[in-house]
Amino acid sequence: MSVESALSFFLAVLVFGVTPGPGVFAIMARALVSGAGSCGFLALGMVISDILYLVAACVGLAAMATHWSELFTVIRFMGAAYLIYLGWKMWKAPAQLRAANKQADPADGAMSFLQGFLISASNPKVILFYIAFLPTFMDLSVLSGRDIALASVLTFVALMAGLLSIAVFAAKARRLFTSASAVQRLNQGAGSIMMAAGAYLAWRH
Repeated sequence: MSVESALSFFLAVLVFGVTPGPGVFAIMARALVSGAGSCGFLALGMVISDILYLVAACVGLAAMATHWSELFTVIRFMGAAYLIYLGWKMWKAPAQLRAANKQADPADGAMSFLQGFLISASNPKVILFYIAFLPTFMDLSVLSGRDIALASVLTFVALMAGLLSIAVFAAKARRLFTSASAVQRLNQGAGSIMMAAGAYLAWRH
């Protein structure tokens, strides 16, 4: 992959990463309720899942999206149900924000990572995107391990930068909510976003 192709690939993935979808909505909802710092592991889970899809596309596993469509359907509905569940929990959450300096629980980080991974893994269109996307930037007939590694690193940096930027911007809006009633509306709004993302993931074609 040339320098020009690598730069173009990075910018394209960055745009793809901030395009509204279930993952972006989940980051926004989490940042609104708990601040940008709570989104790191959630974003990491999404990005790792995306990279696995990228590698699968690179090594020719695209047939999975066609021949194992039933499995992807099950995964999609599981991810959608989980998003709706998280949204409902946010809707019912107490009208208070977590302290900004609260120390993160390692178990919370692991669960957030898993949530992010499932959100991205439940979207089989990601691998279809990479299947259509990669030939623009690299010759797949002479693909090397170095090319795959470079594409994976660029994808990691671009997606993490995009998702965490969204988290920071959403968290800034969070500081506007100080009263209990305002926080309750915030929780309900974030929960609605999460449930809408789950419904979108379940019913889209």
